[in-house]
Amino acid sequence: MAATADPYERALEEKTAELKACQKAHGLNSCLPCPELEACALHEAYIEAVHASMHKGATGGFEF
Repeated sequence: MAATADPYERALEEKTAELKACQKAHGLNSCLPCPELEACALHEAYIEAVHASMHKGATGGFEF
């Protein structure tokens, strides 16, 4: 992946890499079949990074 100056995109890239490493370690291609999904702090941190990268730190919601 190309390096980016956007801190929200960097955080998302880091969390994506961590999530993919976890999936690989558990022999999964997705988090959905994982029995730990509902209580997974890593998955929650990834979702938060996705949301932050979408609204770039602005308060309030975002629209698709």
